[in-house]
Amino acid sequence: MPSTDCSPDEPVELVVAPEEAGWRLDVFLAHHLPEYSRVHLRRVITAGGVRIGEQGGKPSYRLVAGQRVRVVLPELPREAPRPEDIPIEVLYEDDWVAVVNKPPGMVVHPARGHWSGTLASAVQFRFAGRLSTVGGPTRPGIVHRLDRDTSGAILVAKSDPAHGRLARQFAERTIGKEYYALVAGCPRLDRDVISEPIAPHPTQREKMAIRRDAPCSRTAETFYEVAERFDGFAAVRIVPKTGRTHQIRVHLGHLGCPVLCDRQYGGRSQITRGEIRRDPADTTVLLERQALHARRIRFLHPQTGRPMEIEAPLFSDMAGLLDELRQYRAAASQRR
Repeated sequence: MPSTDCSPDEPVELVVAPEEAGWRLDVFLAHHLPEYSRVHLRRVITAGGVRIGEQGGKPSYRLVAGQRVRVVLPELPREAPRPEDIPIEVLYEDDWVAVVNKPPGMVVHPARGHWSGTLASAVQFRFAGRLSTVGGPTRPGIVHRLDRDTSGAILVAKSDPAHGRLARQFAERTIGKEYYALVAGCPRLDRDVISEPIAPHPTQREKMAIRRDAPCSRTAETFYEVAERFDGFAAVRIVPKTGRTHQIRVHLGHLGCPVLCDRQYGGRSQITRGEIRRDPADTTVLLERQALHARRIRFLHPQTGRPMEIEAPLFSDMAGLLDELRQYRAAASQRR
């Protein structure tokens, strides 16, 4: 999501884009300041902390393109996450870095509505006193992130120098990330590059969208390769060339093959065994989260410079769905 890089109590100025004309003031602010809840921002508006030009406004005020909105941001909680004894799979660990297989359903770092049960709390417990502080107290050791329902490999820095060197690799796009997805439908080509610009969705603030003419659009490229084809489904290997928010999910949806069980971009939140076997009577749910997994990560070790490649195994929900697809394919082949 779009965000500002600013300090609390310092005014931030935002300009209403043409596609944002007609938006409510509280919706506009929540879109540009996703780290603050809409309820919190309404309180700031009501207290007079937001100016539209030289005037104040109500949360329901409808904006006009070109208007300048100035807001004094409230202080966010800055307490470190409480260490929690949450089991996590450590794929690799030494004195400088660790790689963790993040389970599905786990938020990476604290955010509104998710102050406990996060990966940050889990690594605080697992690597107590041995984490970088570069990301601030709410993100100990956290160098990058994955969506809550995306599983897979995440780097954890154990010192500030290690964090800085890993962050530089991300900034220079020298870190290699490979994802694995199960999708609805089958891509026409065995492999291709999707090159479509991405920007915030014009009306749904939690989503991104392909928007070729929007001033805020950013270039995005995703390489994909079909690993296996099934009847109405496919397993796809994905290598993003850029790192835009929700890039893989948006691009695969644009391809006509959305990630399975992706509520936001695929319109469904679960899949049953009966849908695989073409048996409406079998309502056994196989998966209830987006079938996207960060399968491999490649980087230069922050201390030695040695090339590293770590693979994260699939979690049981995606692995079980993949097994079901393979079994149905084999049974269908035998019937022919």
